[in-house]
Amino acid sequence: MAAISAWFWNERFWLPHNVTWADLADPAPGVEYPKAGHLLSALPLALWIFAVRILFERFVASPCARSLHIHAEVCRRAQPNAVLEKVFTSITKSPDSYHLDGLSKQLDWEVRKVQRWFRHRRNQDKPSMLTKFCESMWRLMFYLCIFTYGIHFLWQTPWMWDTRHCWYNYPYQVLTPGMFYYYVSELAFYWSLMFSQFTDIKRKDFLIMFIHHLATVSLISFSYANNMLRVGSLVMCVHDSSDILLEAAKLANYAKYQRLCDFLFVVFGVVFFITRLVIYPVWILNSTLFESWDIIGPYPSWWLFNSLLLVLQVLHVIWSYLIARIAIKAMLRGKVSKDDRSDVESSSEDEGDPTKERVKALSLRSSFPKGENGTNGTNGHCIPRARAHISHTC
Repeated sequence: MAAISAWFWNERFWLPHNVTWADLADPAPGVEYPKAGHLLSALPLALWIFAVRILFERFVASPCARSLHIHAEVCRRAQPNAVLEKVFTSITKSPDSYHLDGLSKQLDWEVRKVQRWFRHRRNQDKPSMLTKFCESMWRLMFYLCIFTYGIHFLWQTPWMWDTRHCWYNYPYQVLTPGMFYYYVSELAFYWSLMFSQFTDIKRKDFLIMFIHHLATVSLISFSYANNMLRVGSLVMCVHDSSDILLEAAKLANYAKYQRLCDFLFVVFGVVFFITRLVIYPVWILNSTLFESWDIIGPYPSWWLFNSLLLVLQVLHVIWSYLIARIAIKAMLRGKVSKDDRSDVESSSEDEGDPTKERVKALSLRSSFPKGENGTNGTNGHCIPRARAHISHTC
């Protein structure tokens, strides 16, 4: 274990030239530098955040949802059937025509009846609108609080206004209480997302999002371990800004305030483009790539850190394209867009394609066709879960 630890914490990888761990181990009295051991405090904080979330959803979010007439829907359950249940759990949740024909003959059921059973079976595992509202409201409150704290903290720092201060006297940069609380809170929140992902709304990208959260935790921890906290705090703040608006738009959609939902989604898109395609590359990447090169010079972990940030920028471009495509399609075609990632399945009796799932995109209320009950045909679906596409990786 000692050999593995010595290999992992190799000074020539983690630190600039002529700097050792011993130089950072014994600072002057009253001075503290980041240490990897500090990150362990995020784990109990993550459990505390998870507990607060449960209480918040039960005593704050749920009453708010009920006041907006959002209730847990009673889903029609599929009748018990051992044969179909075995196919559903071990083979496919959305059988193709070959499987449907075989099951129809085996059970002496009409194909449409088999299709209906699978649709009901899929839907009975879906979360209710109330559950989705509570989840989004919790995320909105956390992002709003952490973004407000981040702006308040960074406003008083010199590197907020001159990013060259991120690298002056590096790595001998003092860890302040404000920076510690900001970093550990963000890290704990993503640990809590990893924990709660197993109880949250299940989506097709479960594995992708789990890897995303793991990557976020790893990158936050990495930047803390080699004391790149100053630029890391800027990255976190930039990424938090648009997430607030996305969750707010989803809440407005769940509450069926369509005009507000459309407005918030447009604002979210604008803020996302500005922060991820302008501020992030011009302000942050410019500092990590060029200013740091001039002040401290490159070394192995510097290359890794910048490589990860560049990969993140590539993802920003991809996600910006997806958001723009969703918005443009909705405005040009004036109808609901579809996103195969969504957990919401159409309740239509049209079983022509049982694998399709419908989600609400950015669209004006008048653009939707009327549903059977005479209301706009949104069916309460949320806007595309752009949040899953819009990585909050630090």
